[in-house]
Amino acid sequence: MTHPSPPPAPDDTRALESASQRLVTAFIATGLLFLLLPGTFLGVWNLIGISSAHSLTSITPASLQAHGHAQVFGWVGSFILGIGFYSLTKMQTLRRFPIRSGWTSWAAWTLGVLLRWIAGITAWHWRTLLPAAGILELAGFLLFWRAVRRHRPAQSTTSTPATSTPAWMLAVLLGTFALLLVLILQCFVLIHAALADSSPAVPHVLDQQLVVFAAWGVLVPTIWGFNARWLPIFAGLRDPDSKTLLAACLLAALGVVAAFTPWLTFSAALFLVAATLAILALHIWEPALRPAKTENIHRSFRFFLRLCYVWLVVSCLLNLWAVIGDHNGGFWGASRHALTVGFVAGMILTIGPRILPAFCGMRTLHRPSWMAVSLVLLHAGCALRVTLEPLAYEGLWHAAWKLLPVSAFVELSAVVAFAANLFATLLQPPAHITHARTA
Repeated sequence: MTHPSPPPAPDDTRALESASQRLVTAFIATGLLFLLLPGTFLGVWNLIGISSAHSLTSITPASLQAHGHAQVFGWVGSFILGIGFYSLTKMQTLRRFPIRSGWTSWAAWTLGVLLRWIAGITAWHWRTLLPAAGILELAGFLLFWRAVRRHRPAQSTTSTPATSTPAWMLAVLLGTFALLLVLILQCFVLIHAALADSSPAVPHVLDQQLVVFAAWGVLVPTIWGFNARWLPIFAGLRDPDSKTLLAACLLAALGVVAAFTPWLTFSAALFLVAATLAILALHIWEPALRPAKTENIHRSFRFFLRLCYVWLVVSCLLNLWAVIGDHNGGFWGASRHALTVGFVAGMILTIGPRILPAFCGMRTLHRPSWMAVSLVLLHAGCALRVTLEPLAYEGLWHAAWKLLPVSAFVELSAVVAFAANLFATLLQPPAHITHARTA
């Protein structure tokens, strides 16, 4: 019979908290840099080139893939790993925070994403850089996975039976396991490309399948899981329906599997049903039971949370439309943008200002008004892009080509406001020090 380890001493607890805060701050700051430079700035540059030539062929596929990879793995992936490492300090059995593993994971992950971006943009020594990038990203994640597996919450010492794993945690675990599978698959794909292909670009169909895997296998279930955990607390919504939420995650996983087959219509339908079930499970559009906790953030918090789920439904409907009637990639692109920007980025820009300052040393958000500005700009730019992209790409309105870059600059302004607000937050002292100085 094993006995639970005693809780850490107060000094050890403070040291663990401080170490985890420094590490999560490094991951968050790195993610913001990937968001601004290789991610959004490169995306604006690409869209200007596409709009000028009125064709996707004006930009190399490798450059487009480098932009997408920096956004998904460099930005969102860094946030996921940083928050994951921070959560280890909250586990009752953790006696020593895995400092060395955490920083090694950060270094491997960051270098891997950076090498992938360099190879896609410059094609410099890409046959070496691509496999190295895939291996480094996988190694960085495996260090994180090992740390999580080794540190689990302690079982209760009472005679009460252990409760089952909550639905929100199962959803996050599903997304985490899917990320492991994506990285393994990506590693093999990049090694094969280095050995056999003639360019650093992943073949188009396989690249699109990997995008679906990353979006609906990793990002969406992870967001649903964290929403189930945090929205009843922060937004005052009803507690989630666990069975319905798990059903949504299962259907999303089946949709990902179907995306690797010719049954694309079935895959798109599964995503729509999964999104509908998630909305019902999380009670997103139902009246709230309690006021939202908007202290130190903008009071529009709950409105923008709900708006993100509008974009999720829009992306699913556009995905169905694309399967049926897309000819030049306009509806595919609009669907992907509604999902990755409207839903995923919108959710990060809404919840990030609420939780990230606390994770990074119990700080207070620098400017709540900047939060509202970034969200208004992001959703306005997303609306422009999702509306104009099918009109331009499908040849429905020629003037849409000239307006497309406007959407990119509006979204760039949104992420600059978001990143500047968080960087300013990270540079100011923790809240308890600020309060002590003003007391």
